[in-house]
Amino acid sequence: MVLAPSSRTGYKPPMDKKISFTSAELEALFPGLRIEAVRREDLDAAQAHLDNLTKPRGSLGRLEELAARLYAMSGGRLPLSVSPALMLTVAGDHGVAAQGVSPFPQAVTRQMVMNFCNGGAAVNVLCRCGGLDLRVVDAGCAGGPFAPHPMLLDRRLGDGTADMSRGPAMSRETCLHGLRLGLELAAGAAREGYRCLGTGEMGIANSTAGTALYCALLGLEPEDITGPGAGSDPAMVRHKAGIVREALRVNAVALASGDPVTILAAVGGFEIAIMSGIMLGAAAQRLPVLVDGFICSAAYVAALAICPDLAGYAVLSHASAEPGHGPALARLDSGMSGGMSGEPLLHLGMRLGEGTGGALACHLLRCAAAVYNDMATFSSAGVEERTA
Repeated sequence: MVLAPSSRTGYKPPMDKKISFTSAELEALFPGLRIEAVRREDLDAAQAHLDNLTKPRGSLGRLEELAARLYAMSGGRLPLSVSPALMLTVAGDHGVAAQGVSPFPQAVTRQMVMNFCNGGAAVNVLCRCGGLDLRVVDAGCAGGPFAPHPMLLDRRLGDGTADMSRGPAMSRETCLHGLRLGLELAAGAAREGYRCLGTGEMGIANSTAGTALYCALLGLEPEDITGPGAGSDPAMVRHKAGIVREALRVNAVALASGDPVTILAAVGGFEIAIMSGIMLGAAAQRLPVLVDGFICSAAYVAALAICPDLAGYAVLSHASAEPGHGPALARLDSGMSGGMSGEPLLHLGMRLGEGTGGALACHLLRCAAAVYNDMATFSSAGVEERTA
């Protein structure tokens, strides 16, 4: 994926810079990380099985696409299973909140973490309804460590990031540490027997970081994709776009490096780095990973830049109502993912985050696996196939 030049953001990345790592570079950064690309032969074999089930070919639409992808993700291991499933909601604070880019105070991040732990947030309710386990990851909320709680995992990278409109949000070393923590979380979940992972987030001002990442990695413009986030009015949205533009200008050297980790460190967030690592780690374990909305998708874009083979394992759960999500996914699908990630499964006008879209979409993965595993074939059911 080559960065497009930008006329308004204050930086013009060179067109010969390609955002990606070689396999040797990836091994040096993350020793032992192996992500196998899903095989076309497995997708074709799965589709042949689906075509032999007692239904007109293709009549289950995207459920068939999901079933074929699950088969390919598993490397052909049967029966297909996405249960049990684990949602990891990762929270962190952002120094750029000091620039007045959110209508909510930074303290809300910490308050919502406690709400998650007490079971009262939307993601709690939807995970309970959908049969997903939920863990909350403190990636670096302001105010210091939380008291221990059975649902809470302490993976703090600091007491909130630095203000990215003044310089890098974090050091490259801190970002690498966050990515590695995410890899470890995914590996640990696999060891516990989880067959599907989801990512969610919480962090006041993290839609500002997400917007900046889309601009930096996909060549989009702040004025075109900056949205209301947690409910900004039009004046605040314009101000927020200006802060994103300033962050891109201040960090122009890092963004022009072509190094996805350096770019993520410059304009990302602690929770975004850890989510990127979780996604890469899920793929390394050959597990599907549910990508939530606007901010989780920004983490996915960063992770995909690190290892494009991640695309075969990522499921875009829903289309966010944030105005920048559609243009970002359109640019992503035409470039970095090779079309593998596909359209978001759900279009419900949601823009909450937390992992709510992933919690809803998990049921569709279960249905797709059940169709593949349990439907009768024409021969086993004694049903005649079409003759013309």
